[in-house]
Amino acid sequence: MLVSSPLLFAHKTVLAPMVRVGTLPMRLLALDYGADIVYCEELIDIKMAQCERVVNDVLGTVDFVAPDERVMFRTCSEEKGRVVFQMGTADPERALVVAKLVENDVAAVDVNMGCPKEYSTKGGMGSALLSDPEKIESILSTLVKGISKPVTCKIRILPTLEDTVNLVKRIERTGVAAIAVHGRMREERPRHPVHCDYIQAVAESVSIPVIANGGSSDMVKTFEDMEKFRAAAGASSVMLARAAMWNPSIFRQQGALSVEEVMEDYIRYAVRYDNNPFNTKYCLCQMLRDRVESPFGKRLHAAQTNEEICEVFGMTDFYNKTKAELEARKAALQTNGDQSEQPKLEDDVITMPVRFERRDYPPQITPKMYLLEWSRKEKLDQPVYETEQRTQDRAFQSTVIIDNKKYRSALWEKSKKFAEQAAAIVCLRTLGLPEGRIGEEHSGLVNKRKRDDRKCAALDDNDLCKIIIIIMVKVWAKTASNNNEKLILLNPCLKLDKLKMWCTLTK
Repeated sequence: MLVSSPLLFAHKTVLAPMVRVGTLPMRLLALDYGADIVYCEELIDIKMAQCERVVNDVLGTVDFVAPDERVMFRTCSEEKGRVVFQMGTADPERALVVAKLVENDVAAVDVNMGCPKEYSTKGGMGSALLSDPEKIESILSTLVKGISKPVTCKIRILPTLEDTVNLVKRIERTGVAAIAVHGRMREERPRHPVHCDYIQAVAESVSIPVIANGGSSDMVKTFEDMEKFRAAAGASSVMLARAAMWNPSIFRQQGALSVEEVMEDYIRYAVRYDNNPFNTKYCLCQMLRDRVESPFGKRLHAAQTNEEICEVFGMTDFYNKTKAELEARKAALQTNGDQSEQPKLEDDVITMPVRFERRDYPPQITPKMYLLEWSRKEKLDQPVYETEQRTQDRAFQSTVIIDNKKYRSALWEKSKKFAEQAAAIVCLRTLGLPEGRIGEEHSGLVNKRKRDDRKCAALDDNDLCKIIIIIMVKVWAKTASNNNEKLILLNPCLKLDKLKMWCTLTK
């Protein structure tokens, strides 16, 4: 078995982590244009810890999917040896859970210690960590010892040069492979000049590679400018954020391409990898910059899907062709059978990687109902469900016991109810029984439900009148009793014409 070499951070050009920008299409585009390393956008540890790793055979990707079915992180083999996963965290143990989840699909793991935005700092993450060196050491040391891939961090400079140098020396002692330094303080913004002298002092004080960041506005406008920025900062490598966001072809040694050509290249990746359309539109609008208010920009802003975005750019034929290819691939996989969903015996439990999707079943019909009805028909004890909750993300997994056999889904669910339904699905599929999905042939349970529905639908005016009369009689009976009256009621099941003489009060 070949073991890949660890990612090295010296003498590299790097795409910086950027929220809503650093998704798979942008990362692949930057690599195509010449970037050596790409960082994903900052992803929060709490959200990532709840994700399941899912191999997407249709797209050829590995997806990390949240309980609400959102894809939090998507990657592919084309970037595997060059993508760095950046997380936002303030907890060493939770950080390790996430790092272990992704480490086999990325080249390195980075901790964000430089983001000054409130969504990051309010949880003690991002630049808030800069005021807690002990926690920084704890997080980084835990990761370095706990995973096999390189660990890095990205920081901002502190108010004094001495404090900045002391901090990076402490960081180096944790065993990290590199440090990215944004040459601005926490309260400073892009309009403030980048402090190359701070970055240079950091680079001179440590033996690990230092990646200079923050030069997009002041210094870096072309490919050649990256080397000038690196030299001015005395760093090993250069990391670009906004300059690459505006035109990722800045990484091309041959010179940048037109923004129009770059946007079309970006759209191709966005469609090919089924990128979220709002993320696609956001990135394209950043590339348009001051033209976003032009008629063309307004048409782009109005688009709601990747298909509509392609229409704006005159790429409808490409969209249709790509979607047809993806649908054909999906159909081929279904035709060949989904081998991943074959039942497996683990210890004494039969497992399958299935998930309960509420939308796949009619209202008021669930797999648990089908399993219960089947057990009654076979004169078996009713199913018993045993559920456990995972501590790190509060997800659930349930085992159903029926006829002395155990069945369980290999996937964890967001709720106890969904976990029980998933266990019932495993049992029903293993036994070759219907589970109530939309489009299945009707079973006895479905027919029974339909008969009950017809009974409810057959409720006419006579039935409603009977119900109303029964309620009124109960109320008036109490009144009559209080008045020492004798209440004589007719049978409420009599026909309506007789019910009109529904009671007689006598002394």
